[in-house]
Amino acid sequence: MSYILKDLTQAECFAFLEHSRFGHLACCKDDKPYLVPIYFAYAKGVIYSFSMPGRKVDWMRANENVCLQIDQHGAGKGWTSVVVDGRFEEFPDTDLWRNERLQAWSLLQKHFDWWEIGALKPQPQATASESEHIFYGIFVREVTGRTALSLD
Repeated sequence: MSYILKDLTQAECFAFLEHSRFGHLACCKDDKPYLVPIYFAYAKGVIYSFSMPGRKVDWMRANENVCLQIDQHGAGKGWTSVVVDGRFEEFPDTDLWRNERLQAWSLLQKHFDWWEIGALKPQPQATASESEHIFYGIFVREVTGRTALSLD
């Protein structure tokens, strides 16, 4: 099978983001990279996601520069990959950030399992009296993408 590699336009990258909901988020702290799967929703230059406290959130708080990679494989006939360079911004549970939190929740809750990756932890977590749910955004700085198209 032969393929041709094509760079995606920004418009094609953003269209791909709008129809995607799973990717791999990379963050870095003290010159160490960390990569995790996330569910997300994209709208108007912002990638919205959710997490519980943990390493990913701690590292993004320490270094706001993050990267998200999303890919899709065709049925044996090529693939598409988009990489987002972005800036992490937490949406705390305060009046100031209420609209952003509601926007994140309203977009994410369209899928029944939106919370799973961000909420599941390997060990049982202590129950807190206040919400530890963390909604956040990745503000897109740059987006690039490629697709491999089958010539057959």
